[in-house]
Amino acid sequence: MPESDLSAEDTKLVTLARAARARTGAVEGAAVRDGDGRTYNAASVALPSLSLTALQLAVASAVASGAGKLEAAAVVTEASSLDTLGHAAVRDVSPAAPIHLAAPDATVFATVTD
Repeated sequence: MPESDLSAEDTKLVTLARAARARTGAVEGAAVRDGDGRTYNAASVALPSLSLTALQLAVASAVASGAGKLEAAAVVTEASSLDTLGHAAVRDVSPAAPIHLAAPDATVFATVTD
């Protein structure tokens, strides 16, 4: 699915996720939009004492800021599928929010809605 098939707001999520990934050189980047339209982006973290997927961290940032609902999420990754921990974090907050998966070049290759 070309990035242009997404809404402008979801395209922004892909852009923010790409920027987070590029800025840190991380394995993946993610961004989420809460029910008020605020966005949160993050990169994956891999420390000896802490490992978080980019999507887990973006969701945690939103929830820590008071978000009670997520409208959508995006993950930029070289993986071919969504990680289960990030998926679970989004579903904990919003059971039906779409999660767009994009390659590093911003090509959206899947949208997870379950």
